Amino acid sequence: MTPEFDDGKAPEALRTIGEVAKALDIRQHVLRYWEEQFPMLRPVKRSGGRRYYRPEDVALIARIDRLVHREGFTLRGARQAIEADNSASYANRSAAPQSPLHTELRAIRDELAAALARC
Repeated sequence: MTPEFDDGKAPEALRTIGEVAKALDIRQHVLRYWEEQFPMLRPVKRSGGRRYYRPEDVALIARIDRLVHREGFTLRGARQAIEADNSASYANRSAAPQSPLHTELRAIRDELAAALARC
C-alpha cells in the first residue's frame, strides 16, 4: 500500500526524501541506509545529491517497511523476498503470450545480434 500525499502534487510526481519520510513515518537516515541495502531502491539524484523518489520507489519503501517492521523480516530476508517476487514476476511476463509486434521485434533483435557476431 502506497501512502496518500496531501501536498497538491500529482500522484506521479517526484517526492523529496523529507516528503517520503514524513508520509511513511520513517526517518531519513533509515531511507538512505535502505538504499545501500536494497539495490532495487534507486531514487533519482539531482545536483547536490538531492534525492527524488518516484511513485514506484515509494511503493517499494512501503513494502520494505511492511516486511521489516510488521512481518518481522530481517533486511536480508526482505531483500531476498523482494528479489524472489521480482524474478517470479519477470518469469510470468516472459511466459505470457506475445503480440505479433513483440515477436517481430524479437526476430529483428536476433538478426541484429547475429549480424554483429559475424563482424
